[in-house]
Amino acid sequence: MQTSSKSGILYALTAFTLWAIAPIYFKEMSFVPATEILAHRVIWSCVIVLVLIVLLRYTNALKKVLSSPKILMAMLISTLLIGLNWGTFIWAVQNNKMLSASLGYYINPLISILLGMIFFKDKLDKVRKAAVVLCFCAVVFEVIQFGSLPWIALILAMTFGFYGLVRKKIAVDSFTGMAIETAIMLPLALTYLILSPSPSANMFENSASVNWLLFAAGPVTMVPLMCFAAAANRVSMVTLGFFQYIGPTGMFFLAVFLYDEPLSAEKLTTFVLIWSALAMLIIDSIRRIRKTKPVLTDKEAV
Repeated sequence: MQTSSKSGILYALTAFTLWAIAPIYFKEMSFVPATEILAHRVIWSCVIVLVLIVLLRYTNALKKVLSSPKILMAMLISTLLIGLNWGTFIWAVQNNKMLSASLGYYINPLISILLGMIFFKDKLDKVRKAAVVLCFCAVVFEVIQFGSLPWIALILAMTFGFYGLVRKKIAVDSFTGMAIETAIMLPLALTYLILSPSPSANMFENSASVNWLLFAAGPVTMVPLMCFAAAANRVSMVTLGFFQYIGPTGMFFLAVFLYDEPLSAEKLTTFVLIWSALAMLIIDSIRRIRKTKPVLTDKEAV
């Protein structure tokens, strides 16, 4: 059990670290339009996940989902959400909006709390209420300082939050879900590449190095997802929750220290408000874990 937990933590660290540094790939691919990168991400992710489903023997799960019209309708919604999320993220990275993307994924856990309250009747204690209020204050502060809503951050947070909600409702495993979602987007992705005037859209006219970079959109998507799935089978979701902040933190540091995105005092104030909210949630989660941890008797300890 302890070995399983250690390997789970290693998988979780790998998954979230890869998600944290993924912007480097999309930044390096700035010579290709964001929509084209999205198309390749869909195509090669679909190919990889279908191969994995065969190798890992998930075919029965795939058949079960395909035979359920109700689940397929829900997956149409999740496909729209994840497609919009992926496209917005790629565009944000390529257009020097990585700080906004980072903010979006910091806000996401707070959006998930609100969705849990609305759709699953989760009750908010004082700590969670305070965290949500701080998040709201951060958004209001952005509007006052910059005269507009932080649309990129909100789109990323809302699409990923609702995506998680839909996937939780239908309870489809990550590989099967990704296979269906990418398969739904596949005709659109192929049509886009065929009709696109972009010089890199025709892979037969690209250099081998460019084609390999385009193909890498698949592994960049699937490898961290595989690690996350492996981690989820070995550690609790509470433990996984602590790792989710690695991604936006990595993006934040990349944006500020590697790509020199301007971090004004006003923008930093927004982050401080969100960080304060997340710190409250983390401290509260640790307190809850300690409170529910079973106390060993002398006989059990021996």
